[in-house]
Amino acid sequence: MRKIAGALRPRLTRLATATKPQVDRVRRAVGARLARELARVARMTGPRLATLVRPPRPRSQNLRTWQYTAGAATAGLALAAGVVTAAGPWDADGQRTAERDRATALERTGGADHGSGADSVTADGGPAPAPSAGSVLTGLDGATNTVKSAPAGKSAGISGAALTGVLGPLLDASALGSVRTAAVVDVASGRRLYASGADTALTPASTTKIATAVAALSALGPDHRFTTRVALEPGTREVVLVGGGDPTLTARKDAAGWASLRTLATATAKSLTARGIGQVTLSYDTTLYSGPDLHPVGVNENLARVSPLTADEGRTDDSVEGPVLRVGDPAADAARKFAGFLAAAGIKTSAPGTSKASGRADTLATVSSPPLSSVVERMLTNSDNDIAEALARQTALASGRPASFAGGAAAIDAQLTKLGLPMTGASFHDGSGLNRDDRLTANLLTALLVTAADVDRPGLRAVLTGLPVAGFTGTLTSRYTDGAAGVVRAKTGTLTGVNTLAGTVVDKDGRLLVFAFLTSNTTNPLEAQAALDRTATALAGL
Repeated sequence: MRKIAGALRPRLTRLATATKPQVDRVRRAVGARLARELARVARMTGPRLATLVRPPRPRSQNLRTWQYTAGAATAGLALAAGVVTAAGPWDADGQRTAERDRATALERTGGADHGSGADSVTADGGPAPAPSAGSVLTGLDGATNTVKSAPAGKSAGISGAALTGVLGPLLDASALGSVRTAAVVDVASGRRLYASGADTALTPASTTKIATAVAALSALGPDHRFTTRVALEPGTREVVLVGGGDPTLTARKDAAGWASLRTLATATAKSLTARGIGQVTLSYDTTLYSGPDLHPVGVNENLARVSPLTADEGRTDDSVEGPVLRVGDPAADAARKFAGFLAAAGIKTSAPGTSKASGRADTLATVSSPPLSSVVERMLTNSDNDIAEALARQTALASGRPASFAGGAAAIDAQLTKLGLPMTGASFHDGSGLNRDDRLTANLLTALLVTAADVDRPGLRAVLTGLPVAGFTGTLTSRYTDGAAGVVRAKTGTLTGVNTLAGTVVDKDGRLLVFAFLTSNTTNPLEAQAALDRTATALAGL
């Protein structure tokens, strides 16, 4: 123990020094009450950090990867409450900031940002590719974290007395409705430790987004960016705003690192002025997508009409997540805002109308989204339905299918089948999980998470880093306040009568586990959520 303490002490000292400014900012911003709560939570999770930090010893590349994954899974608290909470480790770039801060605290390199900083632009002005998982792994691996595989005899399978004895009664809770299924898998070994109805397909609700994320990253790659462009038809003064399917395009003054409609208008105006053009006919092109734009659930505050051209997800207020009234025509709304920005830049326009840019049109200006990895993280953390449906259509386009609800669903199924995942019983009808006809199994959900942790598939790591952190981020911000805050990372799913949860957890012995719990016919969503949270928390205590 003295040796472990000796190895840990200098690292914690450097971490405390590195994070002091962030902690001070938090204390000034939110006052002593939150500071006391952070201190309480940090004390609660201190032993877990000690468990994860061990003296140097030789280890395989495979083990180093699981060491990183566990570090990502517990970064919410194990890296100190100040780092995680202060001023945006969970910002538009997801966990990137927390990873970079931790690499700095350990005096290692790596953890580069994913696209919002100055280092995201190449010498020729184009966007740089997102850093590979390798650079981050280099910054975070080494002799710090040790994640174990499940030891034989402790939880060796479905008959393991410890796991069955703990999970069985919790999953039998009446709050979880009449049907409930579950699976738990040890990531390092790939062994399924627990299963109850794991091959039974149920309505997954928003845990569908895990499948959408894996499919999109597999089809497009983590560095892919969505581009919105403005084209000038030759021999005319018709300017066409061409939707490229960027669900994160924003018209807000503070773009927060996302593609800006204002920036696009400024660049367009500059290009037009250079051509001696001060007045144009403005059109907008939405032909990238096909099929119905209204989800089968109908008009819904959880999702705008799906269009390749939309600004701020068609929201009618200043919100960036959650349900809110949407505009009736997102593309027309974005075009009107674009016209206003052009006018402010000195270019007069007609009232925008629909059109299709020809192949001969000259590109005047473009703006691109952050890398797909960052977009996926935002989707998963906030359970963003608009992004999910856009990614389903983009997956369809990459697969040569129509960019529609049906085409997106078929493309997701095809990508996951190509990965060799257990697809028996799976049925996709959208990318968001709002469609009650979607069906997934606990077996497939855990397989998706294990695949995302695969050392040979670093491009899928955003599926893990984008999972909400219990008690800290996204849809888990207000959950686990009395339990495994910062230790459980999971995607939630809620529809009327349906509650699901799937994610990762590190147990008290340092094993990284993935789990999936699906329930149906629940009657009280808050009680069902609490029951699922207790079940996930129990895994952390094994």
